[in-house]
Amino acid sequence: MRTGSSSRRGTLVAASLGFVVVLLDVSVVNVALDALLREFRTDVAGLQWVVNAYTLVFAALLLSSGALGDRFGPRRIYLGGLALFTVASVACGAAPGLGTLVAARLLQGVGAALLVPNSLLMLQRAFADPAERSRAIGWWGAIGGIAMAAGPVLGGVLVAHGGWRSIFLINLPIGLLAGALTMRHVPADGPGHARRLDGPGQLAAVLALAALTATLVEAGRLGWTSAWVAGGLLLALAAGGAFVWIEARSAAPMLPLGLLRIRAFAIASLCGVVVNFGYYGLVFVFSLFFQVQQHLSPQRTGLAFLPMTLVLMGASVLAGRLVTRIGARRLMAMGLGLAACGYALLLPVRIEGAYAWLVLPMLLAASGTALCVPTMTNLALSSVEASRAGIASGVLNAARQVGGLLGVAVFGHLVRHTAPQAFLRGMQLSAGIAAVLLLLGCALCWWRLAPLPRGR
Repeated sequence: MRTGSSSRRGTLVAASLGFVVVLLDVSVVNVALDALLREFRTDVAGLQWVVNAYTLVFAALLLSSGALGDRFGPRRIYLGGLALFTVASVACGAAPGLGTLVAARLLQGVGAALLVPNSLLMLQRAFADPAERSRAIGWWGAIGGIAMAAGPVLGGVLVAHGGWRSIFLINLPIGLLAGALTMRHVPADGPGHARRLDGPGQLAAVLALAALTATLVEAGRLGWTSAWVAGGLLLALAAGGAFVWIEARSAAPMLPLGLLRIRAFAIASLCGVVVNFGYYGLVFVFSLFFQVQQHLSPQRTGLAFLPMTLVLMGASVLAGRLVTRIGARRLMAMGLGLAACGYALLLPVRIEGAYAWLVLPMLLAASGTALCVPTMTNLALSSVEASRAGIASGVLNAARQVGGLLGVAVFGHLVRHTAPQAFLRGMQLSAGIAAVLLLLGCALCWWRLAPLPRGR
C-alpha cells in the first residue's frame, strides 16, 4: 500500500475507473439499439427495458449503497460492486435472448449502485483538504462525463467491428484494472458508523420506481386506458407515499428527510433530476433518430455524437476549476441555461435536414450538462457534515438516475411510433419539455441558491 500523494492519486484513478464503467454503460448501449431491434425482433418498448432495467436498479439502490459504505467501509463495498458489475457485464455479452439481457442489466445496476457513492466516499476520505477535494471531485466528474460522452462513439466502433456484445465485454479489462488499483492504493477501511439498513424503505423505493417505469414504458403498447397501466400508476403512487411515510418515521432512514431541508442540497438534487432527464432522454431519442430515421450505421451514429463528446470533455474539466472561482450558483445557472438553449434549438429540426443543423444544439446541451454535474456534486457534498457524505452522495446520484430513468421512459413514449412525422412530433415535444424544465432549474439556482464560502 502506497502512502501520501501517490496513494491519493491512485485512489482518484481507481474511483474514477469505477465511475467510468458505470456511466459508459448508461450511454454505450444506445448505439446498439438498431442491432438489438434486429437481433431480438423487439420494439421501442423492448429497447427501453434494455436501457432502463439498468437505470432502475441503479437509482433504487443508490440510497442503501451510501449507507452501506458509511457502515461497512467504502473500500469493501466498492470492491464488491466492481466484482458484481464485471461479472454481470460478461453475462450481458453472452445473453442469448432479450429477457436474459434485461436480467443481466438488472445485475449491472446493482453493481453500479454499489460503486458510485462509495467511489465518492473514498475520495472524500483520501482528500482531507477542501480545495484538493474539490479538484479531485472535479476530475472524478470530468472523467465520468468524458466516459459518458465517449460512450456512443466507442460503442459505434465496437458494434461495427465486434458486434453489440462487445460493448459489454469491454468492461472486463476495465473492471480488473480498477480492482487492482483499489487494492493497491486505497487504504483499508476503518471503523464505520453503526447505521441500520432501512429494509422497508428500500422495498418501497424499488416498488415505486419499478411500477412507474413499467407504467410509462408499457403505456405505449397498452394505451393509457388499460387497466394494467392504471394499476401501475396507483401502485407507484401508493409505494411512493409509503416510502415517504416510512422515511419520516424510521430511526435510521435511507433518505433522511432532513437533508432535503438543506437548501443547497435540495436544489442540487432537484437539478440533478432535471439535467439527467433531458440528457439521457436526448441520447436515447437521438440514437433512434440517427439509426431508424436517418439509417446511419452504428459507427456513423457514434461519430454523430462526436461534437457532444468533445465539448463534454472540455467543459467537464473546466467546471472542476471554475466552481471554486466563480461559485456554484453562477456555474449551475450558466450550465442549466446553456443546456436549455440547446434543447430549444432542436425544435426546428427536420428528419430530412442536414446534420449540421444539429451540431450547435448538441454542443450547447452537452456543455451545459458538463458544467452542472461536477458542480452539483461538490455543492451537495459541501453542504452536509462528513459523517453523512455517503448517504448524501447516494441521494444525489439516486436523484440523477431517477431523472435519467424518467427521461428515457417519457421521451421513449413520445417517439414510440417510428413513422417519420409521428417520430418528429415526439422528438420536438421531448426537446420542448426538457428546455422548459432546464429554464426553471436555472431560475431556481439563480434566485434561491446562496453562494458557499470559497474553497469548500
